[in-house]
Amino acid sequence: MAKREYTKDEVRQMVKDEDIRFLRVMFTDLLGTIKSVDLPVSQLDKLLDNKIMFDGSSIDGFVRIEESDMYLYPDMSTWLTFPWGAEHGKVARVICSVHNTDGTPFSGDPRNNLKRVLKDMRALGFKDFNIGPEPEFFLFKLDENGNPTTKVNDQENYFDMEPADRGEDCRRDIVLALEKMGFDVEAAHHEVAPGQHEVDFKYADALEAADNIQTFKLVVKTIAKKYGLHATFMPKPLSGINGSGMHLNMSLFDQEGHNAFYDKDDKNQLSQTAYHFLGGLMKHARSFTAICDPIVNSYKRLVPGYEAPVYVAWSTSNRSPLVRIPNDRGMGTRLELRSADPSANPYLAIASVLEAGLDGLRNDLPPVHNIDENIYQMSLAERQEKGIVNLPDTLHNALKDLAADDVIKGSMGEHLYKSFMEAKTWEYDGYRQHVSDWERQQYMEKY
Repeated sequence: MAKREYTKDEVRQMVKDEDIRFLRVMFTDLLGTIKSVDLPVSQLDKLLDNKIMFDGSSIDGFVRIEESDMYLYPDMSTWLTFPWGAEHGKVARVICSVHNTDGTPFSGDPRNNLKRVLKDMRALGFKDFNIGPEPEFFLFKLDENGNPTTKVNDQENYFDMEPADRGEDCRRDIVLALEKMGFDVEAAHHEVAPGQHEVDFKYADALEAADNIQTFKLVVKTIAKKYGLHATFMPKPLSGINGSGMHLNMSLFDQEGHNAFYDKDDKNQLSQTAYHFLGGLMKHARSFTAICDPIVNSYKRLVPGYEAPVYVAWSTSNRSPLVRIPNDRGMGTRLELRSADPSANPYLAIASVLEAGLDGLRNDLPPVHNIDENIYQMSLAERQEKGIVNLPDTLHNALKDLAADDVIKGSMGEHLYKSFMEAKTWEYDGYRQHVSDWERQQYMEKY
């Protein structure tokens, strides 16, 4: 269920009661980067009346210079006060959607796009699409000039309790800051790789979940900086260790508030809705990988041997496939997509997997590739016999799959799809032209 939207009078009262001096007005660009405009509180009425204007031609994936004027419409359900920076007066944050000068929602705004796909979901009779994200991140030391190094802050492992150091203190303060901002934090722990951490917060409906992911990234980076550390959501910052994922736990709810993925009479206690949704995820997995794993570095994580999924399959009993069905049933019944990483634009990623699932529902797609064995231990012939295909192994190949899939292209809309393909093609071309240290070490003397 979405948060309640505050009225204008309630916002004015909160500004007065909490002595708020500045307003941080935030939105997200095509690539998932948080953009913001800081306003003095004297501009509050202008913000409340949807009159804050900005230059859209300066934002990645938005508009050309001759169509640059755009407006920010605040979503007052996202209003909160930051738990830091009060020495010059408190700062309140509100997330906005981008609108054209005629007041219509801008189709190139990823947040507006997710709203559009959610509207399609409701037209099929569902009320909510809940997402429980699990974003991981690394903490790195800074050098004497304040620049990030490749030295992690610790050498611990999964669930290890580190000695009291900056990493543990930093993670604790991240949790405290999130809780002050209204997050329901369920767990915080060290992850498998040295310097790697995870903070899990409670699921929310799709739009709020995407907003929460963006807020979470901002909090993590802000708190880490105070500890003299650099937090990164880069999927694979170091060779030879696990990368950072962002598992997406998802479930559909009907108009009566029941979990539409649950059926107590099925052998797996999954409904036909769940199976068809799974069928959509299986069919479109290679295509939405371009959106859920959107940078060149994402594909350094999606390799065998480091716990990240490589194969398009699902299971109720093991963790090697793309989609896992956790043991919870009843209201907790959910599908866990394990391929997404935290470099993804959460609004686009959630829209893409929802559209894939809705296609499965519309077309009664079968949930192929239920695999209970460890896929990593299968031979190529065994995988081929079971019809198991690989996820794309490069951004280039993922983009080719996306270009051939009208359903997942439709999850973005024409404007976002065109801008995304242009940006990512340019990114991959730049990568192809770069000569790495690995290549020089391998080939300089040999050839």
